[in-house]
Amino acid sequence: MPRSEEPMDQETPRGGHPTGQLPELRLDQQALEHNVRLMADWCRDHHVELAPHIKTTMTHSIVERQLAAGAWGVTVATVTQARIALGWGARRVIIANEVVHPHDLSLLRRWLDEAPGPELYCFIDSLAGIGLAQPLTAGARTPLRVLIDVGTDAGRTGVKGPAEAADLARAVRAAPGLLLAGVAGFEGVRPNRRDTTTLAAVDEHCHRTITVFRSLTALFETTRPVFSMGGSAFPDRVVHALTKAARHPDDLSMVPVLRSGCYVTHDHGTYEHVSRLPGLKAALTVRAVVLSTPEPGRAVVGAGKRELPYDAGLPVLIAARDPHGARRPAATATADQIYDHHLVLTDVRNLHVGDEVDLGISHPCSAFDRWPDITVVDSQGHTRDVWHPRFH
Repeated sequence: MPRSEEPMDQETPRGGHPTGQLPELRLDQQALEHNVRLMADWCRDHHVELAPHIKTTMTHSIVERQLAAGAWGVTVATVTQARIALGWGARRVIIANEVVHPHDLSLLRRWLDEAPGPELYCFIDSLAGIGLAQPLTAGARTPLRVLIDVGTDAGRTGVKGPAEAADLARAVRAAPGLLLAGVAGFEGVRPNRRDTTTLAAVDEHCHRTITVFRSLTALFETTRPVFSMGGSAFPDRVVHALTKAARHPDDLSMVPVLRSGCYVTHDHGTYEHVSRLPGLKAALTVRAVVLSTPEPGRAVVGAGKRELPYDAGLPVLIAARDPHGARRPAATATADQIYDHHLVLTDVRNLHVGDEVDLGISHPCSAFDRWPDITVVDSQGHTRDVWHPRFH
C-alpha cells in the first residue's frame, strides 16, 4: 500500500480530519482505487499504454497508485510539475507543452545530465521553439525526446499537416541534444459531448495525427516512436482510429500512449456524461453547510468559486444530512448561481439551515488546486487519511 502523503500537522486530530471545518473536499478511496484498476485493465485490453496526466490531482498518493498499476509514465503540463513528478519517483515524463523559457530549459538540462537520466519528452510545434531549446540541450548526457504536436484548425497549439511536421522533424534531427521520438495530438474538444458533429471532429483529428505520424516514419530516431493522444473524454475513439488505420498488426510500429487524467476520480458532470469507459465511479465530493434559506424553495450553501469547480457546470446535490447526522433522503435542489464563497440552490425541498450537503462536482482538474487538504474517506464515509496536493 502506498504511503501517506506526508505527516499531518499539529491541528489534525486523531482520525485524520484536518480541522473539523466545512467546507471540505472528500475523496472516496475505494472509488479512486477502483478507477485506477479499471483504466489500467482497459488500456491493457486495448493494447495501449497510459501516461496519466497528473495535473488533474498532483497528489503523491494518487500518482503512486497509478504507477503501481502499470502506468508507462506520467504526463504533466509544466516543468514545475515535472520536477515534482521526478521527486515522486517517475522516470518517464511527458511535458505536454513546448518548453521555451530559459529557466525551464535549464532545469531540463540538469535532469538530462543525471546518470542515469530520466526519459523526458516535450512537445514542439515551431522552429522558434527548437531554436530556443537546442542551445540548452546540446551536449546533454541524455537527449530531450521531442514529440511533434499536431493541432486542429483554430485550435490551441500544433502543426496542421504533414508538410509543416516534416520541416520541424528535419530541424529536430539537425539539433544536437534533441531526439525526434514521435507525435502527439489532443482529441479533447469543447464542449465534451457525444453528438455526431463532435465525434466527427474527434475522429478527424485522430486521423490527422495518424497521417502525420505515417509521414514521418523515415525521420523518427527511435525504433518504436511514441504516438500519444490526450484527454479523458474520447480514449475509445483513439483506439478505434488506431485499429482502423492498422492494415495488419505491424503496420503502425509505435508505442501508443494515452494521456488521460480525469478518469482517476471521474465526476458527477462532464465525464459522467461523456465517458465510454464502463464502470468508472465518481470519487470526489465537496461537503458544505446550508447557511440560509432566505425564501421558500431557495437555499444558500457555504461553498463557492473558491471551493467548487464551475468552469464545466455547477455542482449537483448528492446527499444531505441534518445537523445531527441523520440523512434527509427526500432532499432535492438545483445549483443556480455561484459566488466567491456561496452557492445558491433553487427548487429546494427538505433542506434546512444547518444541514450538511454533499455536492458532486464537474471537471476534477479544477478541484484539486483549490484545496491544500483532501479528506480521504472509506466506502462508509469515515475519514481514513488526509492527502495534500502539491502544485508548486
